[in-house]
Amino acid sequence: MSRVLVVDDEPAIVTLLQYNLEQAGYQVVTAIDGEQALNLALHERFDVILLDLMLPKLDGVEVTKKLRQEKVSTPIIMITAKTSEFDTVFGLELGADDYITKPFSPREVIARMKAVMRRYHDDNDQPQRGSRPTGNLLQVGDLTIDQDKFQVKRDDRLIDLTPKEFELLLFFAKRPGKVWSREQLLEGVWGFDYSGQTRMVDIHVSHLREKIERDPKHPTLLRTVRGFGYTFEAQP
Repeated sequence: MSRVLVVDDEPAIVTLLQYNLEQAGYQVVTAIDGEQALNLALHERFDVILLDLMLPKLDGVEVTKKLRQEKVSTPIIMITAKTSEFDTVFGLELGADDYITKPFSPREVIARMKAVMRRYHDDNDQPQRGSRPTGNLLQVGDLTIDQDKFQVKRDDRLIDLTPKEFELLLFFAKRPGKVWSREQLLEGVWGFDYSGQTRMVDIHVSHLREKIERDPKHPTLLRTVRGFGYTFEAQP
């Protein structure tokens, strides 16, 4: 059973999410402030975190920042009543995998959750973390992508990627040389209708470049095709 951490200081929101998630077969743990959420996320295993942006004690941005600093890679979906691009972009830049704005439907939340958990689950929503490695490696340029361990290395040095960054890299690496529009990447990687939210693609591409390129300002792997989108060029 997949475990979900629901973090919100509004009892009605917590009740709504907990009821619908449990009805859908998820195990739910709740927190009402950022400090409580941080402590739970650091000491317990969750498959996804639904994290409100505006929280007492520590806000959602600060919780996300601290979790990523501690190398906790659990997918995070930010829930926010704010609509300004700054808030959502800032959260994504710190390592959140997605965001959803209030008001929302439980159905939409579950769809978003399934999208960000794809790298952790099989078709029956059972965690894959215990799967036996099969040596399923993908070599692209000087990067080695282990599709079983969800790891990326360069010169035997582990590159720390978030779940969505790994998924985005794998999408590109399996299709080198093809130019992808932002809309196509939203559909192919996020797995949900994110019409009009192409800024999310740019943010994740930027993060990915910072980690996989030797010189992010002059990328040789993940390149921008002006007026079209992005392409991935596996170097010999």
